[in-house]
Amino acid sequence: MAKQALSFESVFRDVKNKIYHPIYFLFGEEAYYSDQIANLIEEHAIPDEEKEWNQHILYGKEIDIGVLISYVKRFPMMGEKQLIIVKEAQEIKYFNSKDKDEENETVDKKKSAKNIDPFLHYLENPSASTILVIVFKHKKFDQRLKVATTLKKHSIYLESSKIYDNKIPAWITQYLAQNAYRIHPRATALIAECLGNDLSKIANELNKLQINIPAEREISVSDVQEYIGISKDYNIFEFQAALGQKDVLKCNRIVNYFGANPKNNPMPLIIGQLFTYFSKIMIMHSSGERSNEKLAGILKVNPYFVSDYVSAGRNYPMGKLIEIISMIRKFDLRSKGVDSTESESGELLRELTYHILH
Repeated sequence: MAKQALSFESVFRDVKNKIYHPIYFLFGEEAYYSDQIANLIEEHAIPDEEKEWNQHILYGKEIDIGVLISYVKRFPMMGEKQLIIVKEAQEIKYFNSKDKDEENETVDKKKSAKNIDPFLHYLENPSASTILVIVFKHKKFDQRLKVATTLKKHSIYLESSKIYDNKIPAWITQYLAQNAYRIHPRATALIAECLGNDLSKIANELNKLQINIPAEREISVSDVQEYIGISKDYNIFEFQAALGQKDVLKCNRIVNYFGANPKNNPMPLIIGQLFTYFSKIMIMHSSGERSNEKLAGILKVNPYFVSDYVSAGRNYPMGKLIEIISMIRKFDLRSKGVDSTESESGELLRELTYHILH
């Protein structure tokens, strides 16, 4: 089999069209894409009436490479294909460089007189009646290993990188558009700011919206509040907006809410978002650009929000922004216990907010 260099979209499209390959190796920082492909194969590759004996879900914590080899060499029962899905493959020592020597002690015992690694031999000569799906997540895969080189040549070898935070709003819009849903830019930004870049988590929440909202109506901020449970008044997005407008009363209300709900509003997340927000205002000042369209590209934000940054820029000149960035870094250290005896994040945030506003 020729080396495959494919995108998620092309692999997913093939699977939806029931075009299957003997071996899939799905890995990378973004687990969402690996899960989507593995789940689709699990759902459709084997007829329902055959799944009991021709579909096997294995877990890395429960098997070693020898067990996996024994499964892939089996023949399907009363069917054309068998499906082997290995979840949590990162737990198998064979796929980890630091543990490979130990695991190879087991593999060596099974090598032939020609000193052939049996798993590598299988990868080079896969069974036409077996579909093997290996899902390696939450750990970096050492691509210097010989098994990595072999997988690249003989499998659908798909690495999924983590999506950048600034790409999340566009991803949300595209995800909903697949089912003809529209969403207001402010609602998109609210979801992105509050849910981070965990695509699986975001997709689950977007599915809730699609279940509860008719496709012909644009999804609003109120919908996000009602069905996802993100407060439209007390969230990091509104906090940034209040700071940008120097709305002291609203800032204090939000800080009090954050202080009363620290688990849902962790200080490290808030500080990280504030750093990004004020850094963008600095970038805007430095650019000297006046065009909203060009500023949107420079700041990597939806053009809808450029006016918010321009408005905030009037309240925060460059000198004050440099002071704020320095202050945010200082409070980041204090929140981690450096040069501080404060244990309550609410008090730290209240003090930081005061320094930003005054």
